[in-house]
This record gives sequence, structure tokens and C-alpha cells, in this order.
Amino acid sequence: MVEDESLRQKLVPAVERASIILDMVAVSKRYPTVSDLARETALPKSTVHGLCTTLVQLGLLIRRPDQTFVLGPHLLKWSNAFERQTDIAAEFAALWDQSEEIADSVVSLCILDETDVVFIASRQANALERFTVRPGMRLPAAFCAAGKAIMARWPEHEIHRVFKTRFPEALTERSVGGVPELLEEIRQIRADGSAVDVGQCQRGVTNFSAAVVNSLNRPVAAVLISVDSEELPEEASEALSANVHALASRLSLRLGAEAAG
Repeated sequence: MVEDESLRQKLVPAVERASIILDMVAVSKRYPTVSDLARETALPKSTVHGLCTTLVQLGLLIRRPDQTFVLGPHLLKWSNAFERQTDIAAEFAALWDQSEEIADSVVSLCILDETDVVFIASRQANALERFTVRPGMRLPAAFCAAGKAIMARWPEHEIHRVFKTRFPEALTERSVGGVPELLEEIRQIRADGSAVDVGQCQRGVTNFSAAVVNSLNRPVAAVLISVDSEELPEEASEALSANVHALASRLSLRLGAEAAG
């Protein structure tokens, strides 16, 4: 607590106040005025007016014709720069190095490329003979839990559009059979918060996945845990679902996403 107070004393007041105003505009359910911001910050209106005028001049706020405020375009430059400077694979590796190993599993980082999941990094606690992961490996997104986890963040019309001309050929007898069946799984994933495919990509392998989101809350990747079994006890499945969700959440935080409420 003393350390926090010491840090607070070193902050430049004007910069801190400007940051608070930007945060308030970002989360406001309606466009705030100077009076609204002054009331919420307990600052004099003259102070808030001066801060807002400066932020408008810097492109960090836009003053609307009715004298309310919205976030300005300069913030997008910072957001884009942050994403360019953040290497998601490096962040995944750093996160894994700080984590306890998940026994008898392969933990992978995947991205979506059109209708395929592409593996870009992996860590193997113990090699799975049935499921060997290598960078650049592709699997149909419709069957792989990683693809389903990402698509669960899409509107359903986008899923219809992507698979409008062609649905992938089944990899196993358990592979989802078409868009209607896929959408049923997607709706369950949204309810559960993580995705599972049981033998849809490889017989005898169960995959657990959760989406990784960026500072704009957009899915950019998915963490995938693969285990060598289709007949997992319920408690083991629950633990793996919780683990993959925790890993994806921690990686999302490293990419600038806000902590879940």
C-alpha cells in the first residue's frame, strides 16, 4: 500500500486527469459534456474544459456539434502501434515459461486463416503419439476446437458466409457435418466460454480451446490444449476447460485486453 501511495505521488496531475477523462469517455453509455465530466471527476469545470480542449487539439477527443465528446482518431494510431509491437507467439512462449506444465498434453497457439486453423507455436508437456504439432500445420476450423472458439466471437451470418460455397470434408466420423450442426456447437461454446472437440480432428484426441482477444476485444488467436483420450472423466474435462480459459485470458491481458469483470 505504501508503495502504491509513493507511485501515486510521482504522477503528473495533468496527465493523470487527462487519462481519467479519456477512460470516462471510453466507457460512457452516452456522449458526455464538460459538466458531466466535471461532476464525475469532482474537478472544476474550468479545469475539465481546459483538459478537453487540449485533448481535442491533440486528436485524442472529438468535440461534437452539441458540445459532447467522443474518442479521437489519434488513439487508433496508438492501438495499431501497440499491436504491431506485440508478437503474440513471443507472448505465448513467455506465458508458458511462467506456467505450470499441463501433464500429458500439447498446448498450442493457433490463428485463423480463411477456413483453416494454423498452428504457430506449441509446447508439449509430453509428446502425444497420435497428435504431433508442428508450426504451419493446418486443420479445418469447422472441426478444430480452436477454430470454433474464434468463430464463436463472430456473428452467425459471418459463419454462413464463410462456408457458403464449401464445407470441409470430414476428417473422422465425429467431424461436424455441416453449418447447422456447427452453429449448434458455436451456441454452446458461447454459453460455456470454451470450446471442445472430441475426436473431430484426430481419432483418440480431445481438444480444448478458448479465444485470445486484443485490446479491441477482437479474437486474434486461440489457445488449444490437446490430450490423448476421448473418454475423459467429467472432472478432468472441467479442469482442462478451466485451464485453457485461464491461459487464453492471461494471454489476452498481455495483448492489452481488459480483465473480465
